Amino acid sequence: MSKIAEIKKVKEWCKKIKAERNRVYAIERNPFQEEISWMRRFTKIEIDRPQSIADKYSLLYDSATDSLYEYINNSWRKVSEIEF
Repeated sequence: MSKIAEIKKVKEWCKKIKAERNRVYAIERNPFQEEISWMRRFTKIEIDRPQSIADKYSLLYDSATDSLYEYINNSWRKVSEIEF
């Protein structure tokens, strides 16, 4: 599966969880650790949690921008869809 398809799959899952939970933000265990290789290092996925209080070892989903963010070099950076 391409990285673009993997990112889309994670985003769709985040949208589904957000709709089910109906809360300001949600914190879930990462169900993709075994399935998607670049997701192995994230223990949790945090949905709509502010960057200022989010766990730096989690993947962050922002529904306002429909983007995934990871913490790299002291800042939150958007997950790139570019394959290496």
